[in-house]
Amino acid sequence: MAGKREVGEGKFSPKKLLVYVSLIIGSLVSLFPFYYMFVMATRLNREINQVPPPFIPGKHLVENFQKVLSSIDFFGAMWNSFFVATTVTLGTLFLSSLAGYAFAKLDFKGKSILFGMILVTMMVPPQLGLIPQYYIITTLGWLNDFKAIIIPGLINAFGIFWMRQYIKDGVPYEIIEAAKIDGCSNFRIYWNIVVPMILPAFATLGIIVFMAVWNDFLWPLVVLRDPSMHTLQVALRALNDARLMDYGMIMSGTFWATVPLLIVFLLFNRLFIQSLSEGAVK
Repeated sequence: MAGKREVGEGKFSPKKLLVYVSLIIGSLVSLFPFYYMFVMATRLNREINQVPPPFIPGKHLVENFQKVLSSIDFFGAMWNSFFVATTVTLGTLFLSSLAGYAFAKLDFKGKSILFGMILVTMMVPPQLGLIPQYYIITTLGWLNDFKAIIIPGLINAFGIFWMRQYIKDGVPYEIIEAAKIDGCSNFRIYWNIVVPMILPAFATLGIIVFMAVWNDFLWPLVVLRDPSMHTLQVALRALNDARLMDYGMIMSGTFWATVPLLIVFLLFNRLFIQSLSEGAVK
């Protein structure tokens, strides 16, 4: 009875209550920018500029979104972003996991040096490679082509590092050795054994890469000149008018551009959390 009483008291201990209250407050603070973006997307300029500003959604969500549709090809740009982000994400997951498996479980000459060189590239700001990368894309004739965004994005140093660490700790050597004894090739081991065991790592890396490509602005702005090829972030730039800033219209476009990211996260939320929790246990 004493043991049960101690468990019951621990369930509602002040320490746990403080943790829950802190988590709730942190969640509300994190969600507030997205909520206020939605509030601005439902208001007109004169309402947004009021003092104090409104914190309750208005009645102009549809009207503001119609302004977005009349200003840019929103759904065309969204499809471009979805196509590019999905292609880069799938390619990155395949190549990064393949390289991660090689670095984690295979022995070959110069493995440590090559892996160190990959890690060094993570320290270089991507803006430094903008000019040489643009020169290469121009030489290949890929300007105003999705290949200029997709192909450079397939190699991801962080993705290789993440997969290497996850496979190294999460895939036992004994399973791989048993598969080799049964005559499996390295690629068959990777495809039939390693891939099913690292699905949580796929979900985590996939969310990170998809969000990064979806939100990328600078490189698509440089290489995509035809408005019909613009990704969503580049297309939203056209909503900024130097003479008249319609904040309700801008926030409406930004809000609907953010919704697909929330959907992707919710779809893979369980695997994402599983990956983080498994990493914490290991």
